[in-house]
Amino acid sequence: MDKRSGSPLEDIRVSVRLKLFALWCSLIFLYIYGDYFQLYQPGQLREMTEGVTAFGPVSQGILLGMSALLIIPSLMPFLSLALPATVNRWVNIVAGSFYTAVMILAIRGSWHYYVVYGLIEIALTLLIVWLAWTWPRQPA
Repeated sequence: MDKRSGSPLEDIRVSVRLKLFALWCSLIFLYIYGDYFQLYQPGQLREMTEGVTAFGPVSQGILLGMSALLIIPSLMPFLSLALPATVNRWVNIVAGSFYTAVMILAIRGSWHYYVVYGLIEIALTLLIVWLAWTWPRQPA
C-alpha cells in the first residue's frame, strides 16, 4: 500500500516473454561492461595489440568463435519475443544453461570485479532457465 494515499499501487502482470527479453538485455550489458573493465587490467591492451587471446594467438577462427559466443545472447532478446512459446521455452532453457556453464568456467581465477560480474551473470542465466522451465500453461 502507498502510505501517502492509503491505496495499493497499480501493478500489472508481466509476461514471461518480456521478463526473458529484459534478462537477456541485462546480461548483454553485463558482458559488455565486464569485458570493458577487463581492458584496464595491467598487460591486457598489450596482449590485444600483440594478437594474444585466452584461446591462443588471434586468428579468423578464434575471432569467429568468440563472435558466435556473443551473437547468440545478442539475438535472444528478439528471439524471446518472436519465437513460438514452445520453441522459445526450449531455446531459453538451452541457451541459459549453456551460458551459465560458460560463465562458471570463465570466472575461475579471475579478478574480483570479474567474479562479481560473473556471479550476477550466472544468477541471471539461471533465472532465465527457471522462468522458461516454469513457463505458465494456458488453461484447458
